[in-house]
Amino acid sequence: MQTEPENRTFAGQKSVMLCRRTYQRSRKGRMMRMALRDILDMIFSVIKTAEPVDILDILVLSYVVYLGMKLVRETRAGQLLKGVFLLILVYIISAWINMKAISYLLSETLNIGLIALIILFQPELRRTLEKAGYTKLGLRFSSSSNVDSSVWSRTIDVICDACVELSATSTGALIVIERQTRLGEQIDNGTILDAIPSKELFGNIFFNKTPLHDGAVIIRDGKILAAACFLPKPQKEELINKRLGSRHRAAIGMSENSDAVVIVVSEETGAISVAENGVLKSGFTRESLHQLLTARLITASEETTIGRVAKKIPFLKRHHKDDGKEKAYAQESVEEPTEKDITEEPEVRK
Repeated sequence: MQTEPENRTFAGQKSVMLCRRTYQRSRKGRMMRMALRDILDMIFSVIKTAEPVDILDILVLSYVVYLGMKLVRETRAGQLLKGVFLLILVYIISAWINMKAISYLLSETLNIGLIALIILFQPELRRTLEKAGYTKLGLRFSSSSNVDSSVWSRTIDVICDACVELSATSTGALIVIERQTRLGEQIDNGTILDAIPSKELFGNIFFNKTPLHDGAVIIRDGKILAAACFLPKPQKEELINKRLGSRHRAAIGMSENSDAVVIVVSEETGAISVAENGVLKSGFTRESLHQLLTARLITASEETTIGRVAKKIPFLKRHHKDDGKEKAYAQESVEEPTEKDITEEPEVRK
């Protein structure tokens, strides 16, 4: 049994330990509160001294970081970045354990890292800059803005009639309608026609015995500018249905690299498909194709920044009210095929 002095000593030690723990907890709490107070003071001081230019700087930097993250996530750049980070890690470890040969080689490699990254990410950077080039900022400079709507209306009628006739005879066709993004690179590798479109001309171009049938027709400003044009490959060709043939793949690739509307007529099934923004939809009829092209080429080209601003001005609003209703009705009246109607038809590969 413990004596009374021993009990007092044990109780005293226990109270001392308890006081020490309480002191340590209170000290940690004070340190955390002081650190939090310092962080808040720093944030408030930055906010007080911030100017509009600083806010704009932060927003631009955030957008650039967002674009970089999007670029890495949506492309193969993520795998390349993993390799770059692995090289940096190996360089740090080799320098730490004093491996002179490896650290020297890696340091020389990393010295030209920026140029190497630009070369490695050239396709992704190019696509990103191209997409940034045709975003809707300010006035919309459309390739069809200087063309009268009646010209486009006639061209749309001819395209729809030609697609229906080519579909009935199971004649393969690939028609690219240029919008805001210029397709000079694809036009240069084709044959320049600069012809007024007609159903008969489309039939002659895509007849399988003619030299111009193996390629795409590019339409600019309501006219057939070039034929037998080669289109770029899709970004993620390995993810596309294996049953799709070369025309459908080329249509997807062209729509990924531009804002063009690409029409495909299957050589095997005669199905009419349309590719936009990297998405291929099939099962179009003459009516649905006509409505889609009207909404994309006529209705969209008539929407300008001046018109949108005029709608907000009271004394000009009534002049644009009816026009706005007609545009909204035309936009909503496009009956695109549903997911049930979308079929990926096989096509004979060439």
